[in-house]
Amino acid sequence: MISTVKKAIRPVWAARAIHKSAVEVLKQPAPEDTVTASFGKFISEIKPQHLSPVVLHRSKRMVLDNIGVGLIGSTTDVFELALQHCQNMYAPGDTSSVYGHRGIRLSPILAAFVNGVATHSMDFDDTWHPATHPSGAVLPAVIALSDMMPANNKPSGLDFLLAFNVGIEIQGRLLRFSNEAHNIPKRFHPPSVVGTMGSAAACARLLSLDPIESSHALAIAASLAGAPMANAATQSKPLHIGNASRLGLEAALLASRGLEASPLVLDAVAGVAGFSAFYEDYVPQPLQSPGNDSHMFLLEEQDIGFKRFPAHLGMHWVADAAASVHKILVGVGPGTVSPAQVEDILLRVPKSKYINRPFPESEHEARHSFQFNACTALLDGEVTVQSFTPAAMSRPDLHALLSRVRLEHPNDNPANFNRMYGEVQLTLVGGDTVKGRCNTFYGHWRNPLSNDSLRKKFRSNAEVVLPSEKVERLIEVVEDLDQLRDCRNLLSQLQ
Repeated sequence: MISTVKKAIRPVWAARAIHKSAVEVLKQPAPEDTVTASFGKFISEIKPQHLSPVVLHRSKRMVLDNIGVGLIGSTTDVFELALQHCQNMYAPGDTSSVYGHRGIRLSPILAAFVNGVATHSMDFDDTWHPATHPSGAVLPAVIALSDMMPANNKPSGLDFLLAFNVGIEIQGRLLRFSNEAHNIPKRFHPPSVVGTMGSAAACARLLSLDPIESSHALAIAASLAGAPMANAATQSKPLHIGNASRLGLEAALLASRGLEASPLVLDAVAGVAGFSAFYEDYVPQPLQSPGNDSHMFLLEEQDIGFKRFPAHLGMHWVADAAASVHKILVGVGPGTVSPAQVEDILLRVPKSKYINRPFPESEHEARHSFQFNACTALLDGEVTVQSFTPAAMSRPDLHALLSRVRLEHPNDNPANFNRMYGEVQLTLVGGDTVKGRCNTFYGHWRNPLSNDSLRKKFRSNAEVVLPSEKVERLIEVVEDLDQLRDCRNLLSQLQ
């Protein structure tokens, strides 16, 4: 009798719940019409023929540069800490290579992590607009996953580049849904957010996941994304790139095994934050499916920024402005710049708290200090890899100059890599002033490095770890990557 009453009562509240659910569903778009579904469809359906000659050229430059900064990064303390952690805390693996270490192989997930850490350990990797480091989160994951694939089923060079470009494209599309993302960040470090998504997208493409699986890979990655800007200028900042690479790969592998996640993670759903949790002004749009038509990759419209020295991108403006002042002083003076000549140093730079560091105490702080990089360029005429060694950082002349620095933040100088400038004004002891200004440094996407300059940077970085013949072979392999039947020639050169 009791069970009969329960059955009689149940339809009353059950019917209300069903009715309410039906109303809610009607407010939502059909699954195939969502922003999230459009991204999954794009990842699954994009083909190598959609890569234009411009995109191939630019992405190969990115691959070469990123390998180079990863190789020199494999000599740093933070890389060694990350590598020891992986070797001591996890079961050994022998699948994927580690930059610059012939005798060491790790599981694909851990290799993506440590190679990502190496890439950003010196803040030497590329930068895009809106602001992020796009390659470092993607390339280590694509390399690790390629290592994981059977020898008779390695991706072709063109498929490798397609996956890499998918990872770059997804980052750029997501960043363009937010005006906040166009400026130098304050809350989340962008590679830890969009980089994780880009890594997942690249790996989903390389794994040939279907549209639904690719959407799940992005949604899983969103649950693994995010790191605070408070850890900028510390040894933990490179972990952001390592984790983005590692966790994006992991998200794609989980999706390939059937793990599901929100089908609306990239959509704007009132009251339930998906990707909008990272950007408060996030307004997403569907991504056009390539179909048989050509697809215009963002990399075709927006070139990449390559760094000439290992520091935060904003440092390149003040360094070039200060170097021009150095050149003037050396030309009219004794051939060197002495603190005894200088009464006052005024830097006109954007207002950004985490790169305003008057007296940096570590190499990581120095790489994020307007003051340090301007004074180094005033003394030496340039900033280099060696500028961040303990000997260079402890020079009395450098500290004397640092004590004379003031900052101004003009209203026309926003914290935006596409609009900012750097200005250095010296007041000399006699009262004369000398001024230098940089609107666009050499290496910025508006003034890109020549192929010769990029190769010079690569050789300088890679030869710290590899013999010169292997370095030259790597240059050749990357240049011809889109012509290779499989990517084993690239993978074999990285140790």
